[in-house]
Amino acid sequence: MRSKNLCALLIVIALCASVFAQTKPRPLDKETFMEMESVGNPAISPDGKSIIFTRGWVDKVKDQYRSNLWIVDVDGARVRELTSGARNDSSPVWSPDGKRIAFLSDRDGTNQLHVMWLDTREMAQLTRLEQAPNNIKWSPDGKYIAFTSSVPDNDPILPVKLPERPRGAEWARPAVIVDRLQWALDGRGPLPRGNTHLFVIDATLGGTPRQITSGKYNHTGFDWSSDGKTIYVSGIRKPEAEYLRNDSEIYSVDLTTLEVKQLTDRKGPDGAPEASPSGNWVAYVGYDDKMYTNHVGSLYVMDKQGSGKRVWVADLLSSPQNITWAADSSGVYFTVEEKGSSHVYFTSLDGKKRKVTDGVQILNGFSLSPSGQAAAVRTSFQEPGTLVTLNLKDAAKMTKLVDVNSDVLANIKLGDAEELWFTSKDGLKVQGWLIKPANYQPGKKYPMVLWIHGGPWSMYSVAWNWAFQNFAANGYAVLYTNPRGSTGYGQDFVNGIQYSYPGKDYDDLMAGVDAAIAKGFIDDKNLFVCGGSGGGVLTAWIVGHTDRFAAAVSMRPVINWHSFVGTTDGASWYYQFQKRPWEDPMEFAVRSPLHYVTNVKTPTMVMTGEADLRTPMGQSEEFYRALKMLKKETLLVRMPDEFHGWRRPSHQLLQQLYLQAWFEKHLRKDQAAVR
Repeated sequence: MRSKNLCALLIVIALCASVFAQTKPRPLDKETFMEMESVGNPAISPDGKSIIFTRGWVDKVKDQYRSNLWIVDVDGARVRELTSGARNDSSPVWSPDGKRIAFLSDRDGTNQLHVMWLDTREMAQLTRLEQAPNNIKWSPDGKYIAFTSSVPDNDPILPVKLPERPRGAEWARPAVIVDRLQWALDGRGPLPRGNTHLFVIDATLGGTPRQITSGKYNHTGFDWSSDGKTIYVSGIRKPEAEYLRNDSEIYSVDLTTLEVKQLTDRKGPDGAPEASPSGNWVAYVGYDDKMYTNHVGSLYVMDKQGSGKRVWVADLLSSPQNITWAADSSGVYFTVEEKGSSHVYFTSLDGKKRKVTDGVQILNGFSLSPSGQAAAVRTSFQEPGTLVTLNLKDAAKMTKLVDVNSDVLANIKLGDAEELWFTSKDGLKVQGWLIKPANYQPGKKYPMVLWIHGGPWSMYSVAWNWAFQNFAANGYAVLYTNPRGSTGYGQDFVNGIQYSYPGKDYDDLMAGVDAAIAKGFIDDKNLFVCGGSGGGVLTAWIVGHTDRFAAAVSMRPVINWHSFVGTTDGASWYYQFQKRPWEDPMEFAVRSPLHYVTNVKTPTMVMTGEADLRTPMGQSEEFYRALKMLKKETLLVRMPDEFHGWRRPSHQLLQQLYLQAWFEKHLRKDQAAVR
């Protein structure tokens, strides 16, 4: 009897141990990175009853991101897969009658326009273009689909002809002749000669798309008129267009005659036209060009003929996005990023603005049906993107429909985030957030990573960040802030680095570090700093101006402005300085981290993509070579075949592992830090 009781007791103990092992919180380890999925591109049906979205995942075999289309009822009753396979299906758009969807897919090896009939799931490939279509929109009657695509420019530049090559000869590839201001683009590589134009194709039969714009001009955002007879499009249809920065206009294109009429005419860009359902109004985004290094846009409105143009909503904290007319044309809904969050606003035709949503969250991909039911992807500190729905009559009641990461994050202990507001050296108020280590215990000290965002005109937000939480899982606190120059705080805040970047944003970052240390749980002897792109610039600047950090990693930085502005993939950076580099070389020198390299005492690793066209690899090599010549502690990490920001999942994970390895190597173990 005792033997049986003992066996029973051992079984109970084993079961309890098993349950405890299953419920004991786990860290967010490196294995979770490739298990996580994403939701995006939400598109709500015209009747407001269904939402199509993309579900993204990591193809571990091919080391690529993939996405398929899914559909969910707004009551959450059914979630179904529409497409499958190791391909990229994206940008779903409902037909006006809700019976079909148009979308882009690379299922034939190139990205092309497809249509699916939802009742049968049958599909048709409408295009077979050499240059991929983009920005797809249905005509109001559902008979046509408009899109943009590049048209080659085959006019000879400097015609030459080699002698006839012998049969079987293996001569070198011919020379490439460049006659444009921009001839390459990061993420794509060399750009073929040509211009982006607007096309219309039969939504049922496909066939040869009809090109409705022409000329050596580029066209971007567009929208159909409510009667389907006109398309409103943004572009720069002017002589020497490639030199006209911030001077796009909105044009109307008559689809019968292809007559193009210019509707706007002021100095400053006008874009993203959206026509009202009534057919009377066109909303758009623009600003008066004041030669700022970065402008915050305003919302404008005009009648369909281009008359009565006026500023509709101004003085926003950031440029309006996702502009959508109310079904009765009484006004528009739009989203605005502000102070680390994003919200939906509505403005009536008389200019009265009201906030529709609130809360500590980021809403991406806002999609609105005529019924007022909406869809979006919501994310926050501990919530990776989830698909939500809301009715704008009661926007506070937001319903989560799809969470594709609840399985991965089940029973994982995440770091808590705390909002910080602190005062910079000159009295400016700056916002940031501090994530505590996942194993945080009061009374203990922890190392901290200051992670600086790129841009520099961008905004850190309350959105989920796997890298930050993974550092928290490994016993680090993470500080991230929005120093002056960041978006989401208004034009004056953006202008804080006008012709002075890097500059006082350094003071903002150091004030943030001081504010974090004042919380009492940060080990000030184990501070680390990193950032990519614009954050890489500031990281390299920081180590040239202070030695308070134990180690640093500068990723994809600009190190020498003089050599950078002429070799990056566009000419826009020439305008970030008061003069050109040949006019005032010293302005470019004193704003370059390379100018202060002799001051560096911090062990600094430099990370770059070998195919980077935005901040070319030579920038990182200049910094590494200088540090090495000065016998500073440094390493150069080169990511093969990567543009600016890594595309391959394994490289993105490697970045995190190299950061941790470098910081662990230089962790001052003799200090009182406990993790």
